[in-house]
Amino acid sequence: MEKLYGNAVVGQSGGPTAAINATLSGVIRGALSGVEKGIIGKVYGMRNGIEGLTEERLVDLGKIFTSEQHFTDLEHTPAAALGSCRKKLPNPKENPVAFEYIVDIFKKYDIRYFFYIGGNDSMDTVMKLSEYVASIDYEMRIIGVPKTIDNDLTGTDHTPGFGSAAKYIATSVKEIICDCAVYTTKAVTITEIMGRDAGWLTASAGLTRLSGGVGPDYIYLPERDFDMNSFFSDIRTALKAHPNVVIAVSEGIRFADGKYVSENGKVDAFGHKQLSGTGTVLAEALREEVGCKTRAVEFNTSQRCAAHIASKTDIKESVAIGKKAVEFALKGITGHVMIFVRSKVGYKITISSVPAESVANAVKKVPDEFIVPSGNNVTDKCLEYLRPLIEGEVKYRHEAGLPVHFKI
Repeated sequence: MEKLYGNAVVGQSGGPTAAINATLSGVIRGALSGVEKGIIGKVYGMRNGIEGLTEERLVDLGKIFTSEQHFTDLEHTPAAALGSCRKKLPNPKENPVAFEYIVDIFKKYDIRYFFYIGGNDSMDTVMKLSEYVASIDYEMRIIGVPKTIDNDLTGTDHTPGFGSAAKYIATSVKEIICDCAVYTTKAVTITEIMGRDAGWLTASAGLTRLSGGVGPDYIYLPERDFDMNSFFSDIRTALKAHPNVVIAVSEGIRFADGKYVSENGKVDAFGHKQLSGTGTVLAEALREEVGCKTRAVEFNTSQRCAAHIASKTDIKESVAIGKKAVEFALKGITGHVMIFVRSKVGYKITISSVPAESVANAVKKVPDEFIVPSGNNVTDKCLEYLRPLIEGEVKYRHEAGLPVHFKI
């Protein structure tokens, strides 16, 4: 395919992670390499994703990243350095005006390469933009670069950001188990972990079994219907064995009728039901039914911003997939989402891509073989899958005893 000359733009969307800036670093590195080759002119960053692009809030990244230290500091910075958004684009066939406006901006800044780092909903943006651009006379290369701590994107073995979140969760649960073990009073601690429709993050709480042999007594995932009576029975059984019970629950667990345990009736910009307080709901129900001391620990935002305990594997792979996205675009690939492919023996990752329409708006669930038949814990096979993703410790710069973060 002939070389396509023009400028590049990159943005971030959806919930931040401890590794999304590592992916951004990879994209910028790759794009600046394209500048050196004379194919790409300028490398722009769009503040707050597609929302910022429509408002022309662009920044020249080539003027900001002038040393290797800038890149390494960015790779160890949590959250989204360019800012994020949760803007859903309309159907291009039903409302082409919105896309005409976006393409006018592309033309104004001579943007021919578009990279969007995000999760399920962000890949919807990639799919729609690709569909529209393909229908008009303006050549572009549009690539989706995955990120999500939820690990629920289809087509890829895992997602950048998940390994670091899983490492934080497993470490925190391990520390909570140690803390709870000091008392003889019967008590139940419920750790509530992110995961609306897929329980990958909650499953990672089971990794504590690989370090010391002790894990949560039970792990409840949204892949299985939640039954309150079975839950009470599980807790009574655990309390007979020892006084300090620790469990992990996904925020998205729901009853057989489909209603979330913590459903509050509100929805977000994408129509997703908003959830809050699953652990609190269960703690209160358990206190009333069993009569023991209970407490709920909601990990909340810390799951996605704990860069101080990031997985080295995760950060390394996140940079690599960002670089590879640019490489694929320069070779002519467009309308695709980058993916990780795991080897069948051992742990080795290769990077490839799939059409955006095969990824957008789909959810990858925790498979049956990763969940015990009773539905209240994870299998050893699950832990074998998870373990390589959390391995390795990241070294980062400190200033006044605190990590150094990069600001764009």
